[in-house]
Amino acid sequence: MNTTETSSAATLSSPLGVGKIDPKKVRVAGVAGRFYPADPAELVAMMDEMLAPAAPAASPTPIAGSILGVIAPHAGYPYSGPVAAHVYAALRGHAYKRVVVVAPSHYDAFDFTSVFDGDAYQTPLGLIPVDKEFAAKLAGRDPSIRFSASGHRPTEHGAEHALEVQLPWLQRILGDFTLVPVVMGNHDYQNCRALGVALAQLIQAEQGNGETLIVASSDLSHFHAYDQAVQLDRKTLSAFESWDYFSMARNFQSRVWEACGGAPVVATMIAAERMGARQARVLHYANSADAGGDRQRVVGYGAGVLVKALAGDQPLPPFSLSALEKETLLVLARNSVEHAVRTQDVFDPELPASAALQQERGAFVTLKIDGALRGCIGFASAVKPLFMTVRDTATLAALRDPRFPPVEVHELSRLQYEISVLSPLRRAMGVTENDVSEIEVGRHGLLVKLGNREGLLLPQVPVEHHWDSMTFLQQTCGKAGLKPDAWRDPGADIFLFTAVIFAEAPQPV
Repeated sequence: MNTTETSSAATLSSPLGVGKIDPKKVRVAGVAGRFYPADPAELVAMMDEMLAPAAPAASPTPIAGSILGVIAPHAGYPYSGPVAAHVYAALRGHAYKRVVVVAPSHYDAFDFTSVFDGDAYQTPLGLIPVDKEFAAKLAGRDPSIRFSASGHRPTEHGAEHALEVQLPWLQRILGDFTLVPVVMGNHDYQNCRALGVALAQLIQAEQGNGETLIVASSDLSHFHAYDQAVQLDRKTLSAFESWDYFSMARNFQSRVWEACGGAPVVATMIAAERMGARQARVLHYANSADAGGDRQRVVGYGAGVLVKALAGDQPLPPFSLSALEKETLLVLARNSVEHAVRTQDVFDPELPASAALQQERGAFVTLKIDGALRGCIGFASAVKPLFMTVRDTATLAALRDPRFPPVEVHELSRLQYEISVLSPLRRAMGVTENDVSEIEVGRHGLLVKLGNREGLLLPQVPVEHHWDSMTFLQQTCGKAGLKPDAWRDPGADIFLFTAVIFAEAPQPV
């Protein structure tokens, strides 16, 4: 492998004394002088100027607890630097001996997660040695994670910037540290999960696991008009703060939401969660137009931290709906079904005034006749505004539930409507081989995912069938087409959610 332009054949001494560095195995700075200054003094001056107004002391809600992971943008410093500075200012005073930087690949196409197989990365501020022992363990942890130069070496299209631009910031704030450079070429959920789980297991296996920081490198939406970009980015950042990485992964994969480093963000959240982080904080948001760029072709930038839970931390307040908002959704569900059944066309509702109904939420609509199920379809993830989700799932429940023939006109007056609005999905943390008490029947719904199979059951289902927690879990596996004990598989994820459940009042007989 040859990832450097260095001509000297002599070995270089590592700043941390972790062994000799072969100049032929150094990834030299590829975007210095373009994305950030190549002159060290100019580079330091630029970063310090951006760090000063981003000092955490200026925040009305200081960060309490250890920062296990961060999300930082990777565009040119004049554009994304003022946002990235909020992340790196928050890291001052924290001690890390190792940093894992996880980035997307913009120029090199490959179908795996690439752990750099060289000795060091270089910036104008000096060499950063690779922690080759940790990197080797990581690369051997899962078939989707490999030792490689892919995503790291320059290509004919350019040198990857997403990982490199984080390094001068880290050098300025942390001083000496070892680096584990990771570039993701496959962005599906299973690859994100494999990397996140592997990182958490390796870090937790060491004493003093707080000495490793994970950095996810990502910009947000790309090349929309200003207002549209802000709207798109708010959805992503709201899911981040709700810790709903499952919805994030789905929406990034389907391109409903945009983040070029969406996979690194999801993988970092998975790793941090398993290491004890429970709080996600957005520190700052801006975009390229805020820095003087074109308002018609905006790139969004977000700064966020993942913080280890402290005793006494309060969970986010539960989602709720007013009586009027519930009635609005029930009327919308009925109008949508009746319009679709009568006209075979999609109902076009007015935009509701309620902010809660415009917020992205997963929801299910259940149709019954005389108490018997007539259709039920929903979206587990937050893919659309709630009022649009209810319109679409009500229509699908009436016409596309494969268990039933389509609803006919003569049935419309007999339909009874029930709506379940879902909370963000959170992975169950306390379910073990012998203890499933974290699953509360009557409060929790379940989603079990293993590989490409997943099954979901709403909170009201185990109550209706008088199941205990174990039976509920086994039945959810069955809904996914899995064996009842598939939840025990190390590759399975069990997600919990709650729901706001409401139905039309019974009609008088």
